[in-house]
Amino acid sequence: MTDITKSPFFKQKAYMDGRWVTSSAGDKTEVLNPVDQSVIGTIPDLTDKDVEAAIASAERALPEWSGMLATERQKHLERWYDLIVENLDDLVHILTLEQGKPHSEAKGEILNGAGFIKWYAEEGRRAYGDIIPPSASDQRIVVLKQPIGVSAMITPWNFPSSMITRKAATALAAGCPVVLKPSELTPYSALALAELADQAGIPAGVF
Repeated sequence: MTDITKSPFFKQKAYMDGRWVTSSAGDKTEVLNPVDQSVIGTIPDLTDKDVEAAIASAERALPEWSGMLATERQKHLERWYDLIVENLDDLVHILTLEQGKPHSEAKGEILNGAGFIKWYAEEGRRAYGDIIPPSASDQRIVVLKQPIGVSAMITPWNFPSSMITRKAATALAAGCPVVLKPSELTPYSALALAELADQAGIPAGVF
């Protein structure tokens, strides 16, 4: 694709509660190509109020997502993985444009990152509990592994795809919704992942 900005995965809005939104204050930040400092596009400069709204949407999504069977979450995550692999070329172009990696390294990062989703999708089915030997005969110690709530994540510019999937897939497989703040230097890989998560059927507010 000669102009990646025409890709359906190149988004210049924030993804919140299943919708693409702008900043409530109307502010934007320019994203630059690190090779020549040309402007690739813009992203919303979100306010504290916007962040609170994102957290609230994730909290609303918690009962549905955490209440799913692990095998149901697995299906959503595996579909997310499949879509990343199917749209690899576009994702590679986006990552290279905003981060500067050669295509071969960008491809390796994205496939490696997709592998985290595949891994945790399967591991989420095995969040077994434990029975611990007690110190007294009248005691029984049982450990249950359960989703505890919304996970907040901040990821860096140097691995703008795989650092997201490595963190987010872990929480999502465990049943915890995610509020993610990617680097403002490399936001478009994150927004492309959000678009694919939406296409994978991950419910509004979960990612």
